[in-house]
Amino acid sequence: MAQQFNAQNIKKRTSVLVFIKGSTAPLVLYVDNAEELYTELQAAMKSATAKFIEKETMGPLKKVSFVSNQIAAVALQEEQYA
Repeated sequence: MAQQFNAQNIKKRTSVLVFIKGSTAPLVLYVDNAEELYTELQAAMKSATAKFIEKETMGPLKKVSFVSNQIAAVALQEEQYA
């Protein structure tokens, strides 16, 4: 018997994907305010000065650090979960 999900049980969360130069998979960062982190990382990418970035997250990655001049791209990802 197939399990049926009620639409009320479906939630959405937004994560920030950070693509590092030379890496095959992005870092997926779950934070309280994804839009704010996205904007912060965009500004760091635009800066001519390399900046060391360290963040604590709520997902499988608990703490992550990287240098801003190694960021190839950033993205916001919305996903559904029950």
